[in-house]
Amino acid sequence: MKDTKEIKELFLHNFNGARSELKFKNLYELIVCVMLSAQCTDKRVNLITPALFEAYPDVVSLANANLSSLKLFINSCSFFNNKAANLIKMAKSVVENFNGQIPLNEKDLTSLAGVGQKTAHVVLIEHNEANLMAVDTHVFRVSHRLGLSKAKTPEATEIDLTKAFKTELNTLHQAMVLFGRYTCKAVKPKCDECFLAKLCKSKTIS
Repeated sequence: MKDTKEIKELFLHNFNGARSELKFKNLYELIVCVMLSAQCTDKRVNLITPALFEAYPDVVSLANANLSSLKLFINSCSFFNNKAANLIKMAKSVVENFNGQIPLNEKDLTSLAGVGQKTAHVVLIEHNEANLMAVDTHVFRVSHRLGLSKAKTPEATEIDLTKAFKTELNTLHQAMVLFGRYTCKAVKPKCDECFLAKLCKSKTIS
C-alpha cells in the first residue's frame, strides 16, 4: 500500500495535467482518433487525420462515406480495412440510434462498432475527465513492472489499477501511457532516467 501511494503521488507530480497526444477538436474527432489508434501509434494517427477530417468533417459525412474512398485516407494505419468498416458502422449507428450525437456513457459507447471498453474509457477520460482507467500496451507493461498488477488481461489489470489508485484515474491513465511510451519502453527502458526506479519490481531490470 505504501509503494502504491508513493507511485501514485510520483505519477501525479511528474505528469500533472497529462493529456493524450492525439490531436482532435471535438468529440467526433476524438472517437475517430481513438478508434484509429488501436495497435497504431498516435504519431501515425495524427498524420492521417487532417485530410480525413477535411473529407469527413462530421458524423453524418462519415456515415455516408464510401468504404473504398475511406480506406484510401487511412491505409497507412494498421488494420485499416477493419477500421474503415467500423468507422462507417459507428457513424451510421450514431446517426440512426443517437440522433447524430455521440453518446457519453459506457453502455451506449460500447454498443457502437469498433468501440470496446478501452476505447470507450479513453473517450470518457479525454472528453469528460471521467475517473476511469484504460489499459493499453503501455499501461499493461508499466503496471506489471511496478508490481501494481499480476493480471493476465488488460480488463483484469484495469480492475487492479482502479482498486489500487481509486481517484484521479484519468490523469494516472495518461501518465502511465506517456511514461510507458518514453521512459518505461518495452525495449531498452530508460531505467537511469526513471523517477520510479527504486520502486520497480521488474526482474528484467537490474
